[in-house]
Order: sequence, then structure tokens, then C-alpha cells
Amino acid sequence: MKKKRKIKKQIRALISHMLIIGIGVFMMYPLLWMISSSFKDNTEIFQGEGFFPNVFRFSNYVEGWAGMSGITFTTFFANSFAIVMLAIIGNLISCSLVAYAFAKIDFPLKKIWFAIMLATLMLPIHVRLIPQYIVFSKLNWLNTFIPLVLPKFFATEGFFVFLMTQYMRSLPRELDDAATVDGCGPFRTYIEIILPLSVPAIITTAIFTFIWTWNDFFSQMIYLNRIEKYTVSVALRMFVDSMGNSSWGALFAMSTLSLVPLMAMFIGFQNYLVDGITSGSVKG
Repeated sequence: MKKKRKIKKQIRALISHMLIIGIGVFMMYPLLWMISSSFKDNTEIFQGEGFFPNVFRFSNYVEGWAGMSGITFTTFFANSFAIVMLAIIGNLISCSLVAYAFAKIDFPLKKIWFAIMLATLMLPIHVRLIPQYIVFSKLNWLNTFIPLVLPKFFATEGFFVFLMTQYMRSLPRELDDAATVDGCGPFRTYIEIILPLSVPAIITTAIFTFIWTWNDFFSQMIYLNRIEKYTVSVALRMFVDSMGNSSWGALFAMSTLSLVPLMAMFIGFQNYLVDGITSGSVKG
């Protein structure tokens, strides 16, 4: 009987694993198709003759990296990394400061201000797009990285403020009291006690900022009109010609390369990502 139960248990486990693998392959199929298409000729991509290319064309990557109008994808990747790094620095500094105030400092109307901050999460970007564009236009900041980076230094990302606030609230209050007894002021407590203990939330914020900023197309398309200022997400659209002369192979090749930093960021810090989200959700 025990042997039969063990066999049934192993069969159930095998079926479960096969089902999970099948679902995973199904969900990853578009990604795998894009990678495979990056090695195909333009005429071969949409003919549906097979999943794998007949001949692997590495020239798609060479053609794609060469870019257009004499500007290579080195420039576009450099622009994307510059915007992403500045956005991460801005979010980490501003959002952690605001979160520390909400989590550890008592001030008048604290709950009301926190509710207003949460209400901004429900405000669509399209509502504030035109006023922001007019302001940045009058300041002659169009076709620069400033409109994409400067707001990050003023804690405009309510989600990250909320995430860090919840995480900092889960830290023992006794740590703050001990730091106060030792003569630490609020800012020193924030630097020497709270920040080192909030590493998972900080890394989670950095990862999400990296992903969202790297993949951002709408805002970057609005504010960047010169090709030398394009980011990767905006530059990819250059391969699609409205007249029908689209370089699909080069497009898929550069799209594949654009995923490499995202995958590396996620795989390298996934443990911190899970810890930051779960720990921050314990205390509401």
C-alpha cells in the first residue's frame, strides 16, 4: 500500500511539474519567437515555415546596431542608461526621505497627507501630461533629459513612497528610541539606522524604477524629438517604416538586446525583490 501511495504521489508530482512547464513555455513563446525571428530574413519571419530559422543571420544584429542617420545604438543605450541611473538616484533619495517622515516622524495632518499621497496613485498620467509639457516647454527643457529625470527628485512616485513607508513601519520603534537616547537626530537616525535596515525595499525600488524607466516609451517619445537624444525604446520604432519598408530582423535583434539589462537586473536581485515586497506588505 505504501509503495502504491508513493507511486501515485510521484505521478501527481510529475503531472504537476509537466503542467507548470507547459504553461511556462506557453507564456514564454512570444519572447522565444522574437529571439528566433532576430536571426531570420525579413521575408522568412512572417511566412510561418518553421519556428527556427533556416539560416542564422547574425547580420540583423550588425544592421540593427548600426542604427540610422549615422547614429548607432551605442548612443541610444547610453541615453537610456543615463536616464535610468538618474531616475533611480532621484527615487531612492526623495522617496526614502518622504517614507521615513511618514513612517517614523509625527507631524500635523500626517494621516491626511498620507491619504493625499495615496490618492495620487489613482491619477492617470494623461491628466497631468499637458500642464507638465507646457511648463517644461516654457522652461526650454524639451529635447533634454530634465523632464524625465527632475520629477524623480521630488518623490512624485507614490508607489515607491508607499512601499518604503510600509517597510519602515515594520522596523522596531525601539531602534529609533535607542538612537535618540544616544543623541541622534532624525536625519542621522535615517542615515545610520533606517537606511541600512531598509536595503530590501531600496533595492526593490531600484529594480522597479529601472524596469519602468527603461521600458517607458510614452513620456520619452513626448519630450525627446531629436534622434541623438532617443532612448532604446524610442529608437526601436525607427525600424518600422509607415511605407512598408520595415527592417523586422533588425528590430527584433535590437529588441532582444534591449531585454538583456532587464533580465540581468531581475535575476541578480530577485531575492531582494521578493523580500522587499513581502516584508513591506506585512504591516498595513
